[in-house]
Formats: sequence, C-alpha cells, structure tokens
Amino acid sequence: MPMVIFAPVKDGGHDPSIGKKVSAFLSKLYADDTAVGLHIEPIKGSADPKVRTGRVDDFYRAVLFKVTGSGQDHYVYTGVWPHDKANEIARTAVLTTNPVNALPELKFVEPAPAAVTPAPAPAVPTPTASSVLAKAQPDLDEAYVVDTFGLDEELVRQAWSATSDDQLLELAERAGGWRGDVLLALAAGGTPTKIREELGLDEQPDVAAGATEDERLLAAMKTAAGQMQFAWLEDDAELRRVIEAGDLSRWRIFLHPEQRTYVEKTYNGPFRLSGGAGTGKTVVLVHRARRLARDNPDARILLTTYTRNLAEGMRRQLKDLDPGVRLASALGEPGIYVAGVDQVANQILTAAKPSDVDTAVERVLGPGNRATGRLVDTDKAWRDAIATADTDLPADLRSPIFFEAEYAAVVLPNKVTTLADYLHVRRPGRGVALNRANRQRVWEVVRAFRAAAAVSGEVDFGEVCAVAAALEAPVFDHVLVDEGQDLSATRWQFLRSVVAPGADDLFLAEDAQQRIYGQRVVLGRYGIKIVGRSRRLTLNYRTTAEVLGFATSILAGEPYVDLEEVSADATGFRSARSGPEPARVATSSLTDELDRSAVVVRGWQDAGVPGEAIGILVRDQRMADRVGRGLEERDVGVQLVTRTAGRSGRPQLMTMHRAKGMEFTHVLIFGADVDLLPAAYLLRGLSEDERADLVQRERSLLYVAATRARDELVVMWEGTPSEFLVAGQS
Repeated sequence: MPMVIFAPVKDGGHDPSIGKKVSAFLSKLYADDTAVGLHIEPIKGSADPKVRTGRVDDFYRAVLFKVTGSGQDHYVYTGVWPHDKANEIARTAVLTTNPVNALPELKFVEPAPAAVTPAPAPAVPTPTASSVLAKAQPDLDEAYVVDTFGLDEELVRQAWSATSDDQLLELAERAGGWRGDVLLALAAGGTPTKIREELGLDEQPDVAAGATEDERLLAAMKTAAGQMQFAWLEDDAELRRVIEAGDLSRWRIFLHPEQRTYVEKTYNGPFRLSGGAGTGKTVVLVHRARRLARDNPDARILLTTYTRNLAEGMRRQLKDLDPGVRLASALGEPGIYVAGVDQVANQILTAAKPSDVDTAVERVLGPGNRATGRLVDTDKAWRDAIATADTDLPADLRSPIFFEAEYAAVVLPNKVTTLADYLHVRRPGRGVALNRANRQRVWEVVRAFRAAAAVSGEVDFGEVCAVAAALEAPVFDHVLVDEGQDLSATRWQFLRSVVAPGADDLFLAEDAQQRIYGQRVVLGRYGIKIVGRSRRLTLNYRTTAEVLGFATSILAGEPYVDLEEVSADATGFRSARSGPEPARVATSSLTDELDRSAVVVRGWQDAGVPGEAIGILVRDQRMADRVGRGLEERDVGVQLVTRTAGRSGRPQLMTMHRAKGMEFTHVLIFGADVDLLPAAYLLRGLSEDERADLVQRERSLLYVAATRARDELVVMWEGTPSEFLVAGQS
C-alpha cells in the first residue's frame, strides 16, 4: 500500500465542487496505485522523471511525484488542474534535495530544449539600493545568501531586485516551503543565524549509509523544515479530512519548524508563547495537547481560554485535527478536557467538600460571604455600593470601572478581607495613587459591595476563581492556556493551583496587542515564573500582508506590555500571502452605510464566496441588531451570532468581541466611527489612567477585528472615522 504525502503548491487548489472526486482519487491511490481508473502516468519530456499525473475525472488531473524508499512507494500530491494545464505543470515540476543543506525542494523549471541552440538568458533587473532586501539587509550580498541558505542564484537575483513588498511576496509564494520563508525572514530583518535556527535549516536528514536518492529525498521531507511543506498524513481518514476541508483550513495542516519545536519540546516549568494575530499560537496549543495525550494516554490535560465560545472553537479544531483524540468528559478523567477557565473553576468548587469551600471563602472573602450563586451585574453592583457607602470619594474614584479593576487586581488576588489588610497591601501597576484616607473610603465601598452580594446570593467570576484557587486542588497534569493576555490575576492564580509545579505544567499563549478584557497582569506576581522560557512567533499564517499592514498600523505608537512586564510591539511580523489592499469606505449616514454594506456583501456572494466565510463585525450588540435588520431589509440575509447561535451558511454578523478567535476569508467592519471606537459612552467619568487603558483596549479591539480577515477587508464608517483609522493613515 503506497503512502500519500500532501504538498499543495500555489494555485494548486481545486474547485470545491470536485472536492469529493479529489478525495476519492487520493483514497484509491492510498489503497492501491494500480487501481483501474487512476491512470497514473509519467509525462513525456518532463524535467523530473519522478513526476506523474492521475485522472480525477474527464476534465481534471492531479500532479504527483512517485518516490520509492524502503520498498514502499510514496506519492507526493501537489494539486489538481484542468487536463492540459496539469500536463504543462508536470513537465516543469522538479522534486529534489538542496545541494547545500540537503532539504527538499519542490520547484518549477524549464525542461531542457530539444534543439542544440541555447535560448537567450532571461533579462533580470539590476539590483538597486531601493530593493526591499537591500534595505532590510544592507550588510548581506547575494552570493553570501546563496552560499548560506542554498537558494538558487536566479531566485536570489530576483529577490534582490524586488522593489516592493508585493513583488517579494509573490516571489516567496512561488518559491514555497522553507525557501519562501527564508526570503520573508530576510525581509523582516532577521539575522542569518536566527533564520537558520527558526526554520530548522541545520537539521540533517536521518539517512542510512548507502541510501538511494529517493530515500534521501524522503528523509529530507521528514525534517522539521521539510514538514512545513510536506505533510505525512497518517491514514486514509486524515487524508480525506484534508481534501474535504478546503483551502480555508489548509494552513493548519502544516507546522512551521519553529511551531513544531514548541509542540514537541519538554519544558522544566511554565512556558509562554507570544505572537501577533494569525501567527498560529492556537494551532500550536491544539497540536501540543494532542501530542501530550498521545505520549501519555493517562495524562489529565486542560485546554482552556477566557471565554466559552473560544474554548468550543479549540474543541472543534482538536477534533478536526484528530477525530480519535481522547476528550475527557469530567474533571480528573484521563484525556483532554476543553472548557473556559470560569467553567472549570465553578466545577472545582462544586466538586469540593463544603467544609473546604467554607474555609477557602473565609480566607479570600472573609466570614459571612459565599462563592456560589447567580452571576452579579458588576457595573450595577458597584454603582449601588458607591451610593450605599456614602463616603467622600473624589470624583475620579466614583467609577465602577475603577472599583472592578481594584477588586480584581488588588483585593481578590491578595485575599484582602479587612481594612487593615487594604491599608498595607501593595498596588503595583494600578496607576491611581491612594493616600490613607482614600484607601479607607475605597474599602467602605468594597465592604458595601460584599455585604450586598452576601444578602442577594450573587457572586462574580473573579471571586469564584479566587476561592477555587485557595482550595489548591491540582487535578491536572498539564494546563494549556490560549489568549492569556485577557485573563485576570485570580484566573492565573486558579490555573497555577490546578496543576502541580513540574515539567510541562503550564503552557500559555498570549498577544499583548489583543488584550480586550481586564487589566494588565504580571505572571511572576502569581507564582508563574517564566524566566528564560518565552518565545515569540512572527510569521502570520492567516492574513495577507496587506491586511496585516493595515491592522498593525492601528497599533502604531501605542506602548504595550506583555505578561512578563516587558515591552511588546507589533514590529517584525510578516505574512506569507498577498492580496488586495483593505478598502476604507466613508459614508454620509447610517442608511448610506447599510446600502453600501449590502452592495459589498452581495458582491462577495455573487463572486462565489460562501456565506459563512463572510464576517460582518460591529462594536456592540445594539449595533448588531440594527445592522441585522437593515441588511435583511436590503435582501441580504445574515446570521446574527450570539452565545447560542451557530453558523448557518449565511454571512456571520457579530460583535468584535465575539469574533475573537474566529476567522473569515472576507470581513466587513461596520461602524468604525469616531464615537464608537473608542466607545464614547464607556469613557465618561474615567480617571486619566483608566481612560488610557480603556482606549488601548478599544484600539486592540479594532486590531482584533481587522485580523479576522484572511483575504479581503472592508472598513466602513459614518461621518468622521475612528481616531485609530486616522492614525493608521498617517
């Protein structure tokens, strides 16, 4: 039975309508390459004798390479094209190993001409100082790059002649695999040593003495750098999932060599993986959870994040990756347990002995309080507490936002239960200074808040996590956390408490630029020491370079700090894909904006974009309701995505917050007005520090919304655009 290796090239995707035919073709090939109807045939006059084509139907043919090693045939699948186009591609396709680093190369060359008269060499523009790579790498020359990375001289000459990012991206896409990534990494300013390390270019294929050329090629495709282009699918079922998934999910199949390192490596304690939107942090988490479960089937693994819908998204990705993966259905069971942090904390409390819970509550909240009940409306509860306390609070402290933050960042994680505790507790990072008198006034409000909650039987999830953390119940062997920048201090305390310190205990992913909830947190203050175990991903797998450039411009000039209290900026990120520039559309009224939105969405649908691949994102639920009604009136049916609604084949309309963790091929951002981003109604009555933090989170919210787009992005506003967009244009 032959092995099928999946290595689709640029423009090698098939029409979705023949997906099942392609799947059937590859399934037959996997079972028996001599099966009637496959018509696996060599191509006369091809540049590589290993190339083959196979019959998908009367119109389409697949282009493959046949490679034999250790007595088994392997077929490398590159794509499907119409009959004549497939034959043309097959004649020029070459699969070989690089003479410098022995890594695999899939490229296209002109076959040797039959005539003896040599063809004239193609004209190559003379490299200039204005080229993208000459600016990014002023100390490197072409010959050094050829010798260091093993790139073709012609490819390097063309790369050094590219005077725009679009030209270089197009070249990188055509080169593919590790060769394309070398060009992108050079353009991003990476040093040769760092690039070789990140891409795994120094890993030597594992080949036996006397191995054949085909066996050396197969070994090269099994290296980390090789597997970023050549996917070794384990069985027929996995092959079928890849083919039928379509292009939207294809990027998840391949792990970048650096990603593969983070999936497979063992760490002697907590590890933090950072990176911008679309760099594959969640993909690493899902693959790592699966790897841990395979290594030890009895391991209890928690895969978690801030919100329930994000957790459900990870569960779907895990099942897509491996339908046979063992998922735990309850705490303490072997397998991977996927749930939101708050859900897990609540389950820990429910399962604990009542006497243990009472002790933990008294430690965290003081006597007479509780840790279960209905969820409190925090904004209303703090407003009521401020009014009830009747203190002489200064105006800049009479804000529910201030008290929510103070309670979450200072009172709960430090288990403050008395005025004496609060007068002496440290408040690092809070910004608003409090003298002794104001601390006393603030504490009176906290007492009023807790007293009212005790009477009404209400609780907030910060309290649930704080009490659950105080139980100190290590019920997991490994904890993997996504979107770590959005977790509060007590949630981090809770996660630290549910896994015993040791190898591979905590693995977390975060992006400071995507913090849209809560306050800044420094992990070291809550028992999570990461010194020396932190890395950053920079290659964007989701969005085009144009969308990425637009999104990062929103963040320009804004200072961000990561979970280790280190400055984090949005520079150095790069994308392997190119596409159209994001469209900025100014409208004169809400009616005009709805009219134009209907035209855009209808145009995408008429062009064949599936409805559920279109995302329409708005600032809040009130706007979502208005836009939904407006588009329906214009004969554009949409699916309003709420906590319980799923995808229905229609364009997906949702708030920007709910879009976190999702992706679409096409995104329309509606209502990017000066009064909605940042939301003017949230800024009223805030102190200067609170206002600055909220504006930063609103900026991040627009960044998150923009980076949901894979291929195309349209941003609309009524009247005056958001200040974030104006900054992005300067």
